Amino acid sequence: MNSFSGRRRLTVAALTSLVLAAGATACGSGLGGTGTKTADSGTYTIWDPYPQFAKDSAWAKLLNRCGDKAGVKIKRTAFDTSDLSNKVLLAAQQDNSPDVLIVDNPVVPTLAEAGVLTTTDDNKLDTSKVDPNLLGAGQSGGRTYGTPVGANTLALYYNKDVLKVAGVDITSVKDWTSLTAALEKVKKAGKKGITFSAIGTEEGSFQFLPWFWGSGAKLTRLDSPQGVSALSLWTDWLEKGHAPNSVINNTQTTSWQEFASGDYAFAENGTWQLANAEKAGFDYGVLPVPGAEGGTAAAPTGGEFVTIPVQSHTGRYTTTRKLASCLTGAENLYTTDTTLSYMAPTSEIQDKQVAADAKLKPWAEAVKAAKGRTSGDLGTKYPKISEQMWKAIQSALSGAKSPKDALAAAQSAVNQP
Repeated sequence: MNSFSGRRRLTVAALTSLVLAAGATACGSGLGGTGTKTADSGTYTIWDPYPQFAKDSAWAKLLNRCGDKAGVKIKRTAFDTSDLSNKVLLAAQQDNSPDVLIVDNPVVPTLAEAGVLTTTDDNKLDTSKVDPNLLGAGQSGGRTYGTPVGANTLALYYNKDVLKVAGVDITSVKDWTSLTAALEKVKKAGKKGITFSAIGTEEGSFQFLPWFWGSGAKLTRLDSPQGVSALSLWTDWLEKGHAPNSVINNTQTTSWQEFASGDYAFAENGTWQLANAEKAGFDYGVLPVPGAEGGTAAAPTGGEFVTIPVQSHTGRYTTTRKLASCLTGAENLYTTDTTLSYMAPTSEIQDKQVAADAKLKPWAEAVKAAKGRTSGDLGTKYPKISEQMWKAIQSALSGAKSPKDALAAAQSAVNQP
């Protein structure tokens, strides 16, 4: 695995200007210079995107237990997700990468192509029990660069009281036609239909993808008839008053706040709102996003991958693998995902989660149908596609362009070099 060090230095050097431009403040972050770690060091570093978890949290305690089991001390640093990528690239340039890096799954291909990460073929992380659809988010160029620590995704929350008033049987909602029919009944009953996030950021693309993929469309052709049908669905809902105009500016948080008011029948949101749903004060249920013709639509996977960055001191890898395996192995995975409020990436642990809490069943179904945004070897092409997608969504929902014209313009922009 010594060959990784040279490749990493060459590739990251080419990204130096990008790192300094995008994260100039990282220069003063105290990351340290090259060669600060030795092969036999008794301290191992873990970087994660969970600043919400303090030193005395269950997550931090789990990391320390894994360190104890491996016979080493853990030095953990938590970053905001938006800062982590640039910090990692700069650290790699300085030959001071963390031993274990936990990073948002769409970032994995970017770091892999920069030569920052080792592959599972090299680091020997066991991914044999991970559901293939979830593992795909960490693959690039036919290689796998880590293993998911867990997964979250999107589904439809519904207010049972509102549906009861409207005379809607939730079991009748099986496809787009029946969902729209339910929204029409809700409107006639004087209630509000569905809320979601269509903001002009990655959140908007993230929320649109279940409908886009549920139509049968592919990210390699945004303006396909299937893709147009998905955007037309959202546009029609706004025009008919089934969804509020506020969705254009809604984040997933503000969309949830609308649903929590108790006036809406449906809200598209994620597993991370389960605790808030319990506090909402009304009886709710969860339904996987239906495909255009029925079945469960593929929703995008959120969640992070446990990865092992390239180290010049290759003697560290054996212990690093023990740490990563501790976090993602069957022994601790249930605890890990319960702590993070994620669904597990393996069917074995998903079944255990559902057995412990029956309300997780629809989420298990949604996760089984989900897929990574960068899957299918899209890799670093995804951010450009996503940006044009959310611009098309904004254009269509605001009435500036028809869904067909908006997506045609988006595809044209993607095709530009």
